Amino acid sequence: MSKVLIIGAGGVGGVVTHKCAQHPEVFSEILLASRNEAKCKVIAAQLDRPIQTAQVDADSVDDLVKLIESFKPDVLIHVALPYQDLTIMEACLKTGVPYLDTANYEHPDEAKFEYKEQWAFQDRYAEAGNMATLGCGFDPGMTNIYCAYAQKNLFDEIHRIDILDANGGDHGYPFATNFNPEINIREITAKGRYWEKGEWKETDPLAVKRKFDFDGIGEKDIYLLYHEELESLSQNIKGLERIRFWMTFSDKYITHLKVLENVGMTRIEPITVNGTEIAPLEFLKAVLPDPASLGPRTKGKTNIGIIADGIKDGKRRKVYIYNICDHEACYAEVQSQAISYTTGVPAVTGAMLMLEGIWKGAGVFNVEQLDPDPFMARIGEMGLPWQVVELDPDHDPLA
Repeated sequence: MSKVLIIGAGGVGGVVTHKCAQHPEVFSEILLASRNEAKCKVIAAQLDRPIQTAQVDADSVDDLVKLIESFKPDVLIHVALPYQDLTIMEACLKTGVPYLDTANYEHPDEAKFEYKEQWAFQDRYAEAGNMATLGCGFDPGMTNIYCAYAQKNLFDEIHRIDILDANGGDHGYPFATNFNPEINIREITAKGRYWEKGEWKETDPLAVKRKFDFDGIGEKDIYLLYHEELESLSQNIKGLERIRFWMTFSDKYITHLKVLENVGMTRIEPITVNGTEIAPLEFLKAVLPDPASLGPRTKGKTNIGIIADGIKDGKRRKVYIYNICDHEACYAEVQSQAISYTTGVPAVTGAMLMLEGIWKGAGVFNVEQLDPDPFMARIGEMGLPWQVVELDPDHDPLA
């Protein structure tokens, strides 16, 4: 019986709140807080049990500390913007509350996302005897845990990993993003990067494309991107020689994105319009559909997982570990589409394991540094069942 403070009332915040509310035996009290408390109240009205709501400025450590000290949570789940990772981690450190998030820190003024600033909290969290769990969504999150599970149970050595993220859903809009448009577009328009033999290799944005036949979705174009879990997995999976990240986009999506890029709408540098400074990407975010509104419109499925290639008992082995999630089933359960669902459910599962003392430690941890087995044993019943498929080790499905 524990108290949970959830920061963030977007699509993922809604899923996290719903899933926490489904488990009163673990989360006895819930406080949902956001810069806009009205959004919290909308989510609260969807639930079968009462929860508390509050307004908080997550950019202010003092404001966060005041809220934490008044509610006294046993764990804090951060699903607001990744720009706010550092202030929320600082507030948790000051108050002694365990911290969990789903995405690494992003610099507000440049298209740069990395763990460096969060890893810098390691000594202070360790000295305080507090725990911070980083990247416990799906990717990062479940994909990291799939890698850790494969390392522990399926391989003696893993040499290559490909992370594959496919959304086969259709929301009916000509162009919309399934999570925060500003974050989504910044990631996609950045240089592609992958890690190989101890160094980072760079590609032009969306320059490397393959086709892959996804179970439950079919054949899709899949593009090489940089994604944050590569940074931690390249350090934490022993014997790794290469790791890459791939994501699907339709031709229609790519065409719209290129037009927006060509006319300067994806820029993050502010421009002055009638005496007012505004970043074009912030304006674009304001006019695009809110990802939280896509739930009732979206049909189809997601398929997200990893292909791991390595050695077991002296023989080459290749496995595919993945989850298929249905957009309509997610909306029926928690009034959200599957992108938010696949991010929110792992966050709640990780918070449960922290509260129960199954995931424990003093310091800052990426999820692959924690025991994957109890998480994998529980995540299916939480709503994200997974499967392992043996692949031909001599065939490269991404050739």
